Amino acid sequence: MTLGTPEKSLSRKQRLQEKQRRQLAVVDTIDKAEAKLRKAESELAEAVAEAVEVFGSERGASEELGLSVEAIRGFLSLVEGGANGADETDAAGETVEAAPAASPARAKSEAKAEGTPEREPVAV
Repeated sequence: MTLGTPEKSLSRKQRLQEKQRRQLAVVDTIDKAEAKLRKAESELAEAVAEAVEVFGSERGASEELGLSVEAIRGFLSLVEGGANGADETDAAGETVEAAPAASPARAKSEAKAEGTPEREPVAV
């Protein structure tokens, strides 16, 4: 049995390390983007809550903003969840997130599992 030369194994090792560096960089980029998305959705939810106050009702805000009443309610529940202890922790000690799922498909499946109305995707 013949082993490869040290240069080839080193080269494979270097290629693997580079691939891992790129993968970690992508994961880091995604994590940062998700954090920005959660912050933007939180700010949008607060703006929608203010719109409901200004327009007097969920239906009025829905008509003026071009969002469904269900979407308005989803944003209101996000604001209420943040005000009612979104920083609580579960039994495992992890922070409970009040933010929506990262993908529309995941949001849809989580909404069905929780029995909450499905929210429309938001362009940020």
